[in-house]
Amino acid sequence: MADPNEFDHVMPDLDRPARGGPPKIQENMMQRLIFMLIIWVMLSLAQSVLTILTAVQFILTLVSGNKPNERLADFGIDLGTWIAKAARYQTMASEEKPWPWTPWE
Repeated sequence: MADPNEFDHVMPDLDRPARGGPPKIQENMMQRLIFMLIIWVMLSLAQSVLTILTAVQFILTLVSGNKPNERLADFGIDLGTWIAKAARYQTMASEEKPWPWTPWE
């Protein structure tokens, strides 16, 4: 079973109360809109990368006797974490921007 706290070190603001609502936005909303549009394009690219990664991993797993490629699996975890951070910024659940504005985790 998956550990519910597995990504706590890379996901900011997870310890805030559920009923407390999202944090108050501190940055200029026009500037945030520009960042949100850039991140939207990046999310679209990430979805394409995930689709290709999924197909390649499936083929490699079939060829290698049902053993997934560890490097691709690790990259999938990193990509999923980035997508989650981007989604939190896009929905204004967090003010922390994803990579390239913060370190890749």
